[in-house]
Amino acid sequence: MSMNFFADEFGPEKILEVYDVKTNMKGILVIDNTALGPGKGGIRMTPNVTIREVFRLTRIMTWKCALADLPFGGAKSGIIADRNISKERKIELVEAFSRVLKPVSPELYVAAPDLNTGETEMTAYALANGSLKSCTGKPANMCIKPGEICGIPHEYGATGFGVFQSAVVAALHIGLSLKRSSIAIEGFGNVGSSTAKYLHDFGARIIAVSDSKGCIFNEDGLDYQELTKVKAEMGSVTKYKSGKILPHREIFSLSADILIPAAISDVINEKNVDDIKAKIIVEGANIPVTDKGEEQLFSRGILVIPDFVANAGGVISSYAEYIGENPTKMLELIKLKITRNLKIVLSKSKNQGIRPREAAMQIAQQRVRRAMKNLS
Repeated sequence: MSMNFFADEFGPEKILEVYDVKTNMKGILVIDNTALGPGKGGIRMTPNVTIREVFRLTRIMTWKCALADLPFGGAKSGIIADRNISKERKIELVEAFSRVLKPVSPELYVAAPDLNTGETEMTAYALANGSLKSCTGKPANMCIKPGEICGIPHEYGATGFGVFQSAVVAALHIGLSLKRSSIAIEGFGNVGSSTAKYLHDFGARIIAVSDSKGCIFNEDGLDYQELTKVKAEMGSVTKYKSGKILPHREIFSLSADILIPAAISDVINEKNVDDIKAKIIVEGANIPVTDKGEEQLFSRGILVIPDFVANAGGVISSYAEYIGENPTKMLELIKLKITRNLKIVLSKSKNQGIRPREAAMQIAQQRVRRAMKNLS
């Protein structure tokens, strides 16, 4: 696919399709903009990952890093592989991908976990690359110097913690008590489950959670610990005993005050947007609401916190790891940056009568343009 299909004033700077003959590794890297720093973004491993998909996610990373006020640009990558390959095969492919990318990583690209990759794959990537700066999301015991904590794995739930902090700010913005609110979370993977944990610990009432098997609903609230146990032992939140099992799609039409789509893209669209009853939508996943869907929600007075604002906790955690901070400091940094930047976005949105996404985009673009100008 021609770069002309994507190109604009911001990038992309590089689109690389790479291949390793020995391992039959086929991969994609898109580096969008490095005016603020090296491109930052995860490696997803799926059988049908495309340049278009990777670029779409890369551009989000450009805005996410800029809005979070981090010294990173936007990037993303993908390795074409079946989901059910062995652990050994995954490591082999990641190592080959890392070796091929040495000319640009870590100077222009800093990797991280994404779909079907985690701390094990990041260990392999860093070792094959030869620099621990080449990726984040490594295990905590992988250090640059003895005694230092270098890795901050995803088990700390950084992205979910950021989504939680976004919900706190959003509820305050419209005068809604978070503890008295009802909350529905679509998806119970890394982001959805960690978001649920922080909301549960805060005292909020989670009335519905879904996964690929369906949705569990209980108006009186769901217990996070029991949900986690059921999911781990039985494979689905629908095995939770105290509640009503619904089709996955029905989570979007429940009468919840706050809806958190935290799984896949475009789940709220022109077909179901009129069914939304929530007062607030916090986008935990990347691009969970279509652009037209967001426009319709805005016209109805529903507050939508855009993905690259709400789920920036992951990349802020990556920055904390990159500069050698520990998990406690990482969580403090996420709270500080997301709270501060979301308040700026919501103030601009309210004052100008524009969608929060438009306000956030204007702020991010202004920061990137300023950095590009300083480089020229």
